[in-house]
Amino acid sequence: MVRSVSSRPHLIPSLAAAVLLLVALGEHPYGYYTFLRWATTIAALVVAWVAWERQHPVVWLFVGIAVLFNPIAPVYLDRETWRPIDVAAALCFLGSLALTRREATMRPSTDAPDRPAESSIDG
Repeated sequence: MVRSVSSRPHLIPSLAAAVLLLVALGEHPYGYYTFLRWATTIAALVVAWVAWERQHPVVWLFVGIAVLFNPIAPVYLDRETWRPIDVAAALCFLGSLALTRREATMRPSTDAPDRPAESSIDG
């Protein structure tokens, strides 16, 4: 079955963040890393939102990534410390691509009552 982008709204942000994080392993001007913080934070929040909507516990991983990379209150680490973090975050974004919309047949029905309806017999 081919999955559409509408079933994975986090597809493009996740792929973009993963690529940007892996490119960050090279030498770049400071402005690139500032852009990387914004892009990674936004992508992490998108994935966290999708995970929240799908009731998946990975939401907290991406909230953590958003906090770590946030550009408003940045976490300052040296380049050698950031490298494994960048690779790990890129792998998390690639792994997030497995989050898909639940199929209609797999969703519990909200129309069905939790217990059988009590019948009243007039008699």
